[in-house]
Amino acid sequence: MQDRKEIDPKLVRGLITRSLHRSNVRKKIAKYLFDISPDSTYTSDIAYHTHAAPISVIGAIHGLDSRYRKNDSLISLNIVEQINSNDMRLYKITDFGKEILESMKEKR
Repeated sequence: MQDRKEIDPKLVRGLITRSLHRSNVRKKIAKYLFDISPDSTYTSDIAYHTHAAPISVIGAIHGLDSRYRKNDSLISLNIVEQINSNDMRLYKITDFGKEILESMKEKR
């Protein structure tokens, strides 16, 4: 598969928007991280606030088997970044992720 950086930016945005629309969990996670930005948080906190199972949160963020494809994961789409702090993994929305969510809000 082509590297996303080589693809037309409009096409990339379309793929990302499609991915967010196809998964309520991905969309809820992105919106939650957008709302708490610039703070970061951990998986169980995201699960609690989005009312999603922790395994679904991990799948949406990283990709997990066939249910959450790695190519459509929030990290692969550059919507979310992982921060390793001591023994914890924290997650926060990227600037690009903020841009995408703001543009989705404008289109409504």
